[in-house]
Amino acid sequence: MDPFIELLKIILPAAIVFLTSFYLIKNFLENEHKNRSLNLKIASRELSTPIRLQAYERVVLFLERISPNSLVMRMNKPMFTSRQFHSELIAAVRSEFEHNLSQQIYMSAEAWEMVKNAKEEIVKLINLSAIKIPDSAPSSELAQLLIEASAKLKALPTSMAIAYIKKEIGQSF
Repeated sequence: MDPFIELLKIILPAAIVFLTSFYLIKNFLENEHKNRSLNLKIASRELSTPIRLQAYERVVLFLERISPNSLVMRMNKPMFTSRQFHSELIAAVRSEFEHNLSQQIYMSAEAWEMVKNAKEEIVKLINLSAIKIPDSAPSSELAQLLIEASAKLKALPTSMAIAYIKKEIGQSF
């Protein structure tokens, strides 16, 4: 039995040293993995933050460009009939939207939904205004009707979407 105790005197301290070393190395490697993951996330955010902010800027610019007052000032030409002007307005809104479609990947789903809804509401406002006057009327009549219709709204859909985007930016950055 004496050799068993001698063997136990050697194996027991060796096992304790091994388990302690194993535990310390395991914790060290886990901490290193967490640190690397954290550093990668930080680096990723540093790269994506300017891109996300630029996307928000572009979407706000889009919303400003499709607001009725801006559209009328930019698109109205005296030689247009209301029918031609209506077509130009709808084409401009759709073109602007298509140009900014890719920005949705940098925005929350809720913010992008607000942008889409604002675009649809503006198209609806343009269509409803265009229905009220004859196709052969001068474009200035449609322009005036569109501005009056937008003035009657409590808040423009584009303004509400911009406010939501600003709020989201404030929370995110």
